[in-house]
Amino acid sequence: MADDPQTLHDRVCRHAAQTAMLESIESVLGWDERTMMPTAGAEYRAEQTTLLAGMIHGRWTDPAFGRWLAELSDSPLAEPPHGDTAVTIRRLKRLHDRKVRLPTALVEELARTAVLGQQSWEDARRRDDFASFRPLLEKTVQLKRQEAEALGYPQCPYDALLDDYEPDELTANVAAVLAGLRERLVPLVAEVSQSGRRPDVAILTRSYPVDVQEAFGREVGAKIGFDFDRGRLDVTAHPFCDSLGPHDCRITTRYDEDYFSGAFFGILHEAGHGIYDQGLPGGHYRLPLGEAVSLGIHESQSRLWENFVGRSRSFWEHFYPRARRQFPQALGDVSPEAFYFAVNEVRPSLIRVEADEATYNLHILVRFELEQALLDGDLPVADLPGAWNEKYRQYLGIEPPDDAQGVLQDVHWSAGLIGYFPTYTLGNLYAAQLFAQADADLGGLAAQFAGGQFRPLRDWLREKIHRQGQRYSAAELIERITGRPLSPMPLVEHLRAKLGPLYGIS
Repeated sequence: MADDPQTLHDRVCRHAAQTAMLESIESVLGWDERTMMPTAGAEYRAEQTTLLAGMIHGRWTDPAFGRWLAELSDSPLAEPPHGDTAVTIRRLKRLHDRKVRLPTALVEELARTAVLGQQSWEDARRRDDFASFRPLLEKTVQLKRQEAEALGYPQCPYDALLDDYEPDELTANVAAVLAGLRERLVPLVAEVSQSGRRPDVAILTRSYPVDVQEAFGREVGAKIGFDFDRGRLDVTAHPFCDSLGPHDCRITTRYDEDYFSGAFFGILHEAGHGIYDQGLPGGHYRLPLGEAVSLGIHESQSRLWENFVGRSRSFWEHFYPRARRQFPQALGDVSPEAFYFAVNEVRPSLIRVEADEATYNLHILVRFELEQALLDGDLPVADLPGAWNEKYRQYLGIEPPDDAQGVLQDVHWSAGLIGYFPTYTLGNLYAAQLFAQADADLGGLAAQFAGGQFRPLRDWLREKIHRQGQRYSAAELIERITGRPLSPMPLVEHLRAKLGPLYGIS
């Protein structure tokens, strides 16, 4: 006698929840690898991760799991499409159908190479030695080509990898969005450059003791809504956020005693990710209703708190007196207006994670184009440093003096995260559109920030986005919240409204 749909649904959820628990164990290993593990532990960690990756893949691709999902897809529980059970069935079936296309041996080799690749990258970056990293990067690219072919794709191989991070999105659509944004950003950056006005950014490179930076960053992170009782802050080579359990969210940053902005805005950025993770329905942890919609939406939360909140004038009306007390030697003679101008400088720069709001997406365009060329075989890995430098000359008008500040600056490719970078720009676009809507719905956010009130915005985001899990696609979610499809105009309007008074442009 066949099980009734509800019994089958409960069985599917138990299976998926247990698989997600294995994934959370894998996340613990990943967090430790990037924060605490000694370098010599990389090879054994690679074997641990490989074993777990194979076990997890085996559970997602279990034929019985597939049969249960197929049966549920034809049951009354699959309707209405945005109901709880329908979302769970549809999203898990999509995941299963995608996973079964990947051979277990390929999944395990990708996992092993990602651990070794990240360790190789970290060493190569420290020593500015691309040649030592090249063999593992070549292997990674080859494995990602195999993954794309195994998955299949509607238009080009890059579609298959992009879908991991931004489900149902196409490379052609992202390319069109990036091109449209670039057409509006390049003239804006040119206007800023020609304005003749420049902030005194030297004030950001004075002495900022690391222990005080950490204390101030934790204070502000908590104020905007990151719960340190359910999370922690650590140090790493390349900042990230990871959820290790429903009440265990880890954020990281890196400190420079002679530079304020890097760690501080890095903490705001990762706290934004963490606030999203902490706002997801805990009872559905790592199930579709307790998972983020896409990385683009996830990135929208980090960029919103980092830039739309953290670089706003009203934010510093509240926090600058506190910053002055925390860093009296560095900021004692700096006016609030000078500080605000400094943290909103627009200037083409080498390092993506330290780029300003106006030029940031040009960094993404560089990576987006290069990784497509790598995947298609049009760009050999050996030629990547030269191609990187040429793109920076073309899009930003500058050239890295070395590979550590150039092609080796990001961890993503070493970890096999090809297809990830476009989600950063999508996140910026989503953030602008969401922030404008929140400002309208909440009756003016600037006054709230100036008064130290950040909870109304956090609660708005939690209700509109976080608690929805994967109920809607990213495109559906944005249109439901804002009443219109994704557009580059809110971001362009935001930048012009902020930069116009600072740089004297219209």
